[in-house]
Parts: sequence; C-alpha cells; structure tokens
Amino acid sequence: MWWFGRKGPSGFSYSSTAEEVTEGINGSGLTAIVTGASSGIGVETSRVLALRGVHVIMGVRNVSAGNAVKEAISNKIPTAKVDVMEVDLSSKASVRKFASDFNSAGLPLNILINNAGIGFVPFELSQDGIELIFATNHIGPFLLTELLLDKMKATAHKSNIEGRIINVASDSYKYTYRGGIRFDKINDKSGYNSFFSYGQSKLANILHANQLSSILKEQGANVTVNSLHPGPIVTNIHRHSPILNGIVTTLGKYVLKNVQQGAATTCYAALNPQVQGVTGKYFVDSNVVELKSHAADPEMGKKLWELSLNMI
Repeated sequence: MWWFGRKGPSGFSYSSTAEEVTEGINGSGLTAIVTGASSGIGVETSRVLALRGVHVIMGVRNVSAGNAVKEAISNKIPTAKVDVMEVDLSSKASVRKFASDFNSAGLPLNILINNAGIGFVPFELSQDGIELIFATNHIGPFLLTELLLDKMKATAHKSNIEGRIINVASDSYKYTYRGGIRFDKINDKSGYNSFFSYGQSKLANILHANQLSSILKEQGANVTVNSLHPGPIVTNIHRHSPILNGIVTTLGKYVLKNVQQGAATTCYAALNPQVQGVTGKYFVDSNVVELKSHAADPEMGKKLWELSLNMI
C-alpha cells in the first residue's frame, strides 16, 4: 500500500484523488458503463469520467437515485454526457435486458467498469437460486461482461482505441474460505460466513479478470482486463453489518479514504495512458501490486470460468 503521501512508481499514492490521476486527460469520444453508479465510489467514478468528457452510462438498481446523481453531475458539469439505465446485478434477466437495451442503442463501448457490489449480508439466495453475494458481485458482472464483449471488441477494432474492462475487487480476496472458492457449495447455507463469502466474491472478480485477460490476449483483441482494490473507504457497503458499519464510520474520519480517493484507482485504470497495454494486473492506490498465490492461480481461474459459464 502506498501509504498516504508516499508515491508509488505511477507517481500516485493512497491519498491521490480521482481528479488527480486523470488530470489533463481528454476522454471525449469515449463511452463507459459504470455499474453501481448511484452510490459510493460509483458516483465519483461517474462524475470524474464525465468531467473528462467521457459519455457515461450509469447502470443502477434504483433509477430515481441514479437520476438524482445524473442531475447533480449535470449541474456541476454542464457539458456532461450522462445516461441512466436500470440493472440489478443479482438478476440474470435484468442483466440480459440491460445488455440487450445497450447493444441495440447504437452506442460504442470503450470502458466497462464492474463496480456494483454488496457487502456482508446474511445468507440468502437470489431470484435465480444463487447465493446473493456471489450472484451480485461475480455472476452478474461475469454475465454482463460476456454480453458486452463483442461490442467492446468491435469498438476497439473500429476506433483503434484500446478497450478497458475493470473489475472493482478488494483486498478482502485474502480472507475467503479454505481453498478459495467453495466450488461445490456456492449455494449451501451450511458453513456460510458472510465475511468469507464477500472475500470469495472478490477473489472471483480477480480470477475472472485474469482469465478473461488471457483469453483476449490469445484472440489478439485490443481489450485489456484488470482488477483493483479501491482501498478502505467510508461507503454503504457495510450497511448490513451494524458493528462493522459503526467501526468504519468512526475510524473513517481518521484513516479511511474519502470517495474522491476511493474512486482514484478505478479512474486511473480506466483513463490513464500509463495503463495502455497493461492487462491481467491488480492495482492498489493506482499502482500494480503482486497478488497472493491463490488469486494468481490459472487452474482455479479456469475452474471458476467453467462454473460461471454453467451458472449463466
């Protein structure tokens, strides 16, 4: 971790903001989808991309909340190009409708930011019968990426501008079940632990990014895929855990990142020219960081890929 003001090789640090890591970058002509764009770092990511001239499609579960964010962005940035579209990442039908609507809108797609996620919730199955954290944080984004991939490849080919897919993961990937992913017990209530399930879903985000990166490299597609840890931030992801929420809110004033800093690594990975050609990497504080061995295991990545294809 590039603590507070100490800069890493990129020239940025823990305390760098989303505006700082994209300073002087012109994103006009680019189109980005940001999921989970109506709260937390999704709002700031959308605002800063719009500030840099990117046409932002906010994928949100709550459309009225999304429209309020769009209005707030437009009030501050009159030139902002922002649209709101509904998507519930825990529902495969909702993801399919979103992708279908987007693909038929005739827009290009340069950047896909899989940012939406839920935190530590009690055991529950999604409407598709998948454990809710895994469904929302991994299966939904996995399906969305698959459905938008052809559009991204075509845009990159036509524009000769590299496409970028970014999975917002977390250092919580280090704290998961024994063996990493509970392949045979994803939907089992027995042995469920919300903390480990969150870590499992974040590990899945990283393995997904690494595996897709390898596939696209083999295909010679001009699309990169990276994952990142936004940092410890005061957001509502802990809302289902009152104790954690209390600790986070209290400590937040002193040691945690604010949303401007929390959105920095996402915006860096999405727009900064230093990331050109970089793929299959994991970023922390806008710098590439080595992963723990279980997150860099290609065999686990392939196994998760097969499981995910079966689940969608």
